[in-house]
Parts: sequence; C-alpha cells; structure tokens
Amino acid sequence: MQRTRQSARPVPHTFGDLARPPALVAVAHGSRDPRAFRTVTRLLERVRETRPGLDVRLGHIELNEPLLPQTLAGLSGGSAVLVPLLLGRGYHVKHDLPALAAGAPAVRTRIAAPLGPHPLLVEALYGRLLEAGWPAGGRPGGSGDAVVLASAGSRDPESAADTRRTARLLSERLGGVPVVAAYTSAATPTVPDAVRALAARGYHRTAVASYFTAPGRFATAAADASPGIAAAPLGDHPAMVRLLLHRYDHACAEAAPTGGGPASGAPLLATV
Repeated sequence: MQRTRQSARPVPHTFGDLARPPALVAVAHGSRDPRAFRTVTRLLERVRETRPGLDVRLGHIELNEPLLPQTLAGLSGGSAVLVPLLLGRGYHVKHDLPALAAGAPAVRTRIAAPLGPHPLLVEALYGRLLEAGWPAGGRPGGSGDAVVLASAGSRDPESAADTRRTARLLSERLGGVPVVAAYTSAATPTVPDAVRALAARGYHRTAVASYFTAPGRFATAAADASPGIAAAPLGDHPAMVRLLLHRYDHACAEAAPTGGGPASGAPLLATV
C-alpha cells in the first residue's frame, strides 16, 4: 500500500495550545479477550511512531483499564480529542462518549467522528482479506465469489447505515464482488444466515471480512462462521494508523474548542 507523508505531518490546530497540541485519546470499547488490549496497544504504538511528539493515550468505555474517566483525569487542565475506535454512529458514540467527556470538566474535549465509513477503513479491510488468502487480482470468472462484512451490530439505524455503506465501498474495492453486511448481535442478518443466503444464490466461495478493530468474542464468532477465508480484525493495519490521525486532525481543525473548561458547552461530535 502506498503511504503518504501527510499522515506524519500535523495540520494547523485551531483547538488547544499551539505549543502543545491536544492529546489524542483513542477510545476503545474494552474486551475480556486479552488479545484486544494488546492489539489496540500496538495500534497506538504505530500512531506514536508516525506522529512523533504527539501525546497519544488510551481510554476504555468498559471492561478494561484505563477507563476513559481515568485517562481524562490525567489530562486535567489540558485539551484532548477523543477518537472512537468504533466503526459507526451507535450508542457509544452518540451518548456514552459525550457523557463521559462532560464528566471531565477540567479537560477541553472534542469527539472525533467514528472510524467508519471511510475509504481508509476499506483499504484496511481489503488488506486483511488479501492477507487471509483473497486473490489480489480476483479469480478469473469468479462469479461465485462473495464477501460477508461481519460487524458487531447495533440497534441504531444510523450505525446499520454506516455498515451498509462500508459494504458498498468494499464491494467497489473488490471490483464488484457482492459484499453483504451481517452482524453478530443486535441486528440481522446474522453472519451464518448471510453465508447461507449467498450460497442459495450461487455464491459458494464466500469470505468473511472482520469489521472489528480488535479480536474478541464477536470477531471469533464471525470467523468461525466462515466457510472459507476469514480475515483478521483491522488491528494495527497501516491504513488504520492513517485513519486515526485523519480523524484527530480534522477534529482539531474543524471549530473552536468545546467540552470542559471555562469555554465549555456540550462536547462536540465531529462529522468528518
């Protein structure tokens, strides 16, 4: 994959002290699977390597430490951009993150847009499929090929719309191969149902693309449902590193600071 210099070079900030840019606080959901914490830690190490000098921290919504309130407490008097390691506009992004940010009034905060949908996210999905054995040039006469985009799922209709849009973008990236959004909880179709439905339509070589930032119970269940290729979670793929910095930079540049502190209002959710 071609890498750009832009990912390593910060944009001018309108939020925070020019001498000390706001911290990038990556917000992970949290998981009982120890591989999830290790994966997110590796991702943030890559972000630090790409943007030396940037204060990069981690906070979890639940299940793992540090929890987000702990991370924000360590930034008292400063500013931070919360970058959700989440893939759509679900409950955590719309409700949990603003509430947690508002609970840290000593920190000026902005909330970046979730990671998806975005072309860089599609590049990471495509890269993971190639690593799992998907042919880079496609199969000659591969009319029997299809992909299931396996997601955690949400009852929020905007989250489902985001996942379906990512499925369309991935289909385009794969040269028109059908990509069906499916879910491991909270929404339908399930991953096994999507695989069966594709087989009934004549698609007998179906791969599962893992629409998860890190390993965990849902990602494992999705992979187990694959009849063939099962891609790894997105993890520390280079496109993920670029995407985190892209979300951070745009949240910094988009508007004046909001959140905690003297100039506070409700923490602002960016839309880039």
